[in-house]
Amino acid sequence: MNAPPSSPPSGTSAPSASANRPRSLADLFISFTLLALQGFGGVLAIVQREIVDRKRWLTQEEFIEDWAVAQIMPGPNVVNLSLMIGGRHFGVAGALAALAGLLTVPLILVIGLAVLHDRFADNPVVAGALHGMAAVCAGLIGAAGLRLASALKKSPMPLSWCLAIAAAGFILVAFLKCPLPWVLFGLGGLGCVLTYRRLAT
Repeated sequence: MNAPPSSPPSGTSAPSASANRPRSLADLFISFTLLALQGFGGVLAIVQREIVDRKRWLTQEEFIEDWAVAQIMPGPNVVNLSLMIGGRHFGVAGALAALAGLLTVPLILVIGLAVLHDRFADNPVVAGALHGMAAVCAGLIGAAGLRLASALKKSPMPLSWCLAIAAAGFILVAFLKCPLPWVLFGLGGLGCVLTYRRLAT
């Protein structure tokens, strides 16, 4: 007789439906450390590539759902996501390992760079380099947004509704300067209601 499938530890959510998962706490720590060291200014593109494309810890749809939850929670998005992924597979220990990997080495580097920046901030070469990096980060974020948008085809809502909500969010934040929490809860709540009604019919 086959043994029944094991269930996830109490207090954690079910593992991802994707094929792979972190092998150990050390794997979580190292993976999030390497991820953090690549996230210069625009971490969304790096997170999506590492977690979905390379590690395959999440499917594209799972990543969008988890990122949406991380977005509306207090605190930095990627920190919230690391806690969710680590906790899903290894409970509290996994959440702490992912968080430590995400913050430890970058914190040391940031402190060192802050000291150097204070010394060379007025150097025009340094200022120009920082402006150039900002342009690259903007391109990375835009590319990641376009890739994530491909998952809208599987949304219960019609694509036209999804695009309308996305356009409204862009206008409210970019042009009308509305506070981000208002936009998230307002349009996010609208999306939840429309999706629920769509599934209920």
